[in-house]
Amino acid sequence: MAIARTQGAGLIEITFRYLPRVLHVLRTEGVSVLLRKLRRRLRTTPLAVKGPPRLLVLDEPFRPVAFPLAEPPLASIIVPVHDQFPYTQHCLAALAGVGADTPFEVIVVDDDSGDGTAERLALYPGVNLIRNRENLGFVGSCNRGAAQARGEILVFLNNDTQVQSGWLDALRRTFDEVPDAGIVGSRLIYPDGRQQEAGGILFSDGSAWNYGHLDDPNRPQYSYRRAVDYCSGAALAIRADLFRRLGGFDSAFAPAYYEDTDLAFRTRAVGYQVYYQPLSKVVHFEGISAGRDEQAESGLKRFQRPHAETFRRRWARELASHGERGQNLEQVKERAIRGRVLVVDSYMVTPDRESGSLRMINLFRILQGLGYKVTFAAANLEAPQPYVADLQRQGVEVLYRPYVRSIASHLASRGKDYDLVILSRADAAAQVMGAARRHGTRTRILFDTVDLHFLRERRLAELRGDRATRLVAEVRKRQELDLMRQADLTLVVSETERDLLAIEAPDVEVRVVSNIHDIFGSAHPPEERRDILFIGAFSHPPNRDAVLFFCTEVMPRLLKRIPDLRLKVIGADPPSEILACAGAGVDILDYVPDVEPYFARCKLSVAPLRYGAGVKGKINQSLAHGLPVVATTMAIEGMHLVDGESVLVADEAQALADAVVRLHEDPVLWRRLSAGGLEVMERHFSFAAAERAVREALGLEPGS
Repeated sequence: MAIARTQGAGLIEITFRYLPRVLHVLRTEGVSVLLRKLRRRLRTTPLAVKGPPRLLVLDEPFRPVAFPLAEPPLASIIVPVHDQFPYTQHCLAALAGVGADTPFEVIVVDDDSGDGTAERLALYPGVNLIRNRENLGFVGSCNRGAAQARGEILVFLNNDTQVQSGWLDALRRTFDEVPDAGIVGSRLIYPDGRQQEAGGILFSDGSAWNYGHLDDPNRPQYSYRRAVDYCSGAALAIRADLFRRLGGFDSAFAPAYYEDTDLAFRTRAVGYQVYYQPLSKVVHFEGISAGRDEQAESGLKRFQRPHAETFRRRWARELASHGERGQNLEQVKERAIRGRVLVVDSYMVTPDRESGSLRMINLFRILQGLGYKVTFAAANLEAPQPYVADLQRQGVEVLYRPYVRSIASHLASRGKDYDLVILSRADAAAQVMGAARRHGTRTRILFDTVDLHFLRERRLAELRGDRATRLVAEVRKRQELDLMRQADLTLVVSETERDLLAIEAPDVEVRVVSNIHDIFGSAHPPEERRDILFIGAFSHPPNRDAVLFFCTEVMPRLLKRIPDLRLKVIGADPPSEILACAGAGVDILDYVPDVEPYFARCKLSVAPLRYGAGVKGKINQSLAHGLPVVATTMAIEGMHLVDGESVLVADEAQALADAVVRLHEDPVLWRRLSAGGLEVMERHFSFAAAERAVREALGLEPGS
């Protein structure tokens, strides 16, 4: 659109040079928005003082968009186009603008356009332009583009889309993280912000429904990765080798409609799964390419009904179990799950900050591997990033405000849907147990202690000789034992705690599900390492006590014997008394997002805990990286570690200093402890060990 203004009369002349743009703004945003944009532009343009009316161009002619050449590309983005060049321009501009960490190439297939699309796109650097001599439709154009694609992943993208930041990387990561992912689809959003599709649902008659259509896309139920019946071909990624193995989109659905649903069913037929990934967000101007009227004599929309019938006949056996329209969509949106689990913890899981959260994240992975859909909520419904997005990307539904007012209200409306409720830590369990019991009529409730809080408080009282702390421990004990009796099953992390409960509460059913870790092995031999490491969250009081004790009582002894030795202390939010320990061989590093280099380069790890309970994640992490540990008797409780074989044990300051020097100076001992620690981790704390324990706790047969 061009606008001219003259001085004095203020004549405004509007010429519809860019009529498609005007009509688009008018249709999607309304006349008031269009007029506001015009007024804003007029206000910022000075009036001509003399001469003929001055022309102001609101929308400059489209300029070519350039793409870097990725050699080799990991993803091939295939954009089929037929006319509608302004949409193609905006699609490509968005692609170039948001970029990606994933190397990609852009293939545009011009399907015999008549508006000069091909001539214009020939000027776009980095675009691989393919021209059809005749109109092949969506199916034929996509297949032709795929034939020239070089990427390991093919991404089919409508030209009436505008991708959002991170869209491609989220698709690619899903293939990396989920071995059975064959197809991954994006979340589709209308230009006005409402949701268009959060994965598709198919019914037994072959008809389809866009889950979440026209709703708020930020609701928890739309915001996590999950297996779906199909994903729209408007923004769909598939493994390139799989696409070629399947023969591409089936020409029986040419020129368009139901080719994406058919591809999804063929993908499952050869052992892969179809996933919806909400972190891949794409704005879709629905109907621009194909129209909306199924009764029209022209346009692609007229093929929708006959192709639906073709699809229904082809997949009648598979569709028979899909049910009819009118069912509870929350039930049918996930067909291949064993059951539903709600997990409530005291706070958002932060696996990079404390070991209890790492155990919880890995427990989610175990449950998902056993076929459960996992829903998680912090007791206060907090939703800090990036932790929420990390969970959602991994397929965990996260409940949060304002969409969930309280966990009790959620259980009142959805409690009957859950087969299992896991309440983690005493405070969260106390808050939620009553509602879980009232509303989960068929639900099995597990109280996951993480560690026995009353045992930790009792030991602190013994250390301090403090009567008030002993009273706190007794209150905690009554609370925890009461929760255990309300639950159907109690989980503890060690045989030591199980044996204690056999005495304290013999009527309670208890199972052991300990810490869960990936086993990495040692990155470097002892000769290439230096310094010692302590890692632990300072929100946990035993860690504060341990660091203060080690810095004041042990480090002075060590520095007399190894003057250049340094202690690296990693832990979020160190209090002032910990910060005051810095210097004299001590580095207080606060929160460190990537701790791998410290496990790889430090010579040993220390765990000088003087009280506590449960299994110590700091020791697990060190051993999983092949890093030997010097620890107190309290620290290794319930961990199957043997002094001199898989750990060095000492409790007093001088004995701890002697153990550190001995391990620091003896490479033979170092290698023996490193190997011994890894063996213990594999046997007792690996994913395989955890899965066996979870199966036993849930009463599942091996392999079921």
